[in-house]
Amino acid sequence: MTLRLHGAPASPYVRKVRVLLAEAGQTDAVAFVTVAGSPFDTGTMPIGHNPLGRIPTLERDDGPAIHDSRVICRYLDDLYGAGLYPAPPALWSVLTLEATAEGMLDTAVAMVYERRLRDPAQVSEALLDAWWARITRTLSAIEGRWMAHLAGRLDMAQVAVGVALSYLDFRHGTRQWRPDHPALAAWHADFAMRPSMMMTDPEAG
Repeated sequence: MTLRLHGAPASPYVRKVRVLLAEAGQTDAVAFVTVAGSPFDTGTMPIGHNPLGRIPTLERDDGPAIHDSRVICRYLDDLYGAGLYPAPPALWSVLTLEATAEGMLDTAVAMVYERRLRDPAQVSEALLDAWWARITRTLSAIEGRWMAHLAGRLDMAQVAVGVALSYLDFRHGTRQWRPDHPALAAWHADFAMRPSMMMTDPEAG
């Protein structure tokens, strides 16, 4: 079966998929197709396979393309037996924490688009601050409720949180999330040294 992953190296959603592939030892099993575009110009985004024009999109030759990073990760985890999604009831905690990290990513990416796509005079600093407050509230919740989970056996929730924290460093480093969340910062410092994280670091490419 031929698989092609459409994405951009800087996308945190794409990075989640690439980390899973690395952890599964399947980095070379999926061809990577670099694309680019924006809400104003679809460019080379895979609209023929995903009408939403979003990445990542996983093209396969035995069925319709799969999109949304969480769906793709579940599919590849099952395909390659990576074991990053446990059986219920543990599965529900993994999916909840993964969704929490995904929501944090959605907010962080929206902040990037607010500055990148709007005329400077139209940028809402109040909205940016409100979005950042949502992120810091989420960081506090993860640090307060999920550290034992993060310290456990590797799963997709850990990957999602690790990628989200790295994206905050990558795109919002000046906002300095670490001082107010020392336990999470310490965990991330170790997690970021995993080979799968280092090889998918957009700043290393």
